[in-house]
Amino acid sequence: MNQEHHINICICTYKRPELLKRLLKRLERQQIDRLFSYSVVIVDNDKLASAHQTVSTYAKQSQMSISYYIEPEQNIALARNKAIENATGKFIAFIDDDEFPDNQWLLNLYKAINYYKSDGILGPVLPHFETEPPQWVLKGKFFDRTAHTTGDVLTWTNTRTGNVLLKKEIFQKEHQWFDPTFGSGGEDRDFFKRMIDKGCVFVWCNETPVFETVSPDRWDKEILIKRALLRGKMALNYAKFKPLSVIYSVAAIAIYSLCLPFLFCFTYHIFMKYLIKLCDHLGKVAAFLGINLVTEKYVGV
Repeated sequence: MNQEHHINICICTYKRPELLKRLLKRLERQQIDRLFSYSVVIVDNDKLASAHQTVSTYAKQSQMSISYYIEPEQNIALARNKAIENATGKFIAFIDDDEFPDNQWLLNLYKAINYYKSDGILGPVLPHFETEPPQWVLKGKFFDRTAHTTGDVLTWTNTRTGNVLLKKEIFQKEHQWFDPTFGSGGEDRDFFKRMIDKGCVFVWCNETPVFETVSPDRWDKEILIKRALLRGKMALNYAKFKPLSVIYSVAAIAIYSLCLPFLFCFTYHIFMKYLIKLCDHLGKVAAFLGINLVTEKYVGV
C-alpha cells in the first residue's frame, strides 16, 4: 500500500448498524481512477461494541480494508481522536455514520485538495428524508446547511467534520486534536479554529456532496428545540466578549417573544424558525448563568 497516496476514511459510529452498513456499501463503490488507495477506520463509541457484528460481517465479504476500534467513553471528540491515532495514510477523510456519498465523492475531494494545495477540503451535506416531512419542515429549511462557491477559503464558523478530507500532516503528535471537554458537540469547529489560527487553509468544494439521513424523529419539535439550546451553549464558548454577547441575546429573546404569538397566527414555519432562534439565544444566556437546560450528551442521534 502506497501511503503517499492513501486515504483513511474515518467513521465514528454509535448504535446505527443499518445506516453504517449502507455507508460501507457506498464507500465500496468509490471511484479512484488509480490516483490513490483508501481504507476505512471505524471507531465504535459504544462500550458494548454494538457495531462489531455489523462491521465483522461486512468486512468478511468486502474488498475494502476495514479496521475497527472501540472508544468506551461516550464522547465524540475521543472517538475522533482514536480514529486519527489509527490512521496511517497521508490523508484523513471524515464522514458521519448517518451520511452516504456518491461514487465520486472521495475522488473529487482528492483532486480538490491537490488542485488548491490546501490543508483540507470541505463539501456540502444535503438532507435525505426517509419519509416525506411536514411542509413546515421543508419550507423552514431546518436541515439545509450554508452553501459556498467552490474554491472559497472557509472561516472556522463554516467548518465541520461531516464531509472533509484533511492532510494527515496537520495533526501534530499530541493525542487531543479534538477537545473532549466539549462533550455535546462543537469540538470540530474548535479544532478548525485552532488549525486556522496556526495558518492552515481549508477550502470548499461543491462537487463533493454527501447526503445526511433525516429520520422523522429528527424533526420532532422537542428535538429541534433541545438542539437549539445546545447550539446556544456552544456559541457562548466562542464569543469573544461574553457579557456583550449575552446582552445581545437577552434583547433578541425579548423581541422574539413579542413577535412569536403573531407569527403563530399566520405562518407556522416562520413561527418555528424564530422559536428555534429564540432557543439559540436562550441556551447562550442559560449557559452564562450556569444553568444546564439540556442534560443529554447527544440530542437527535
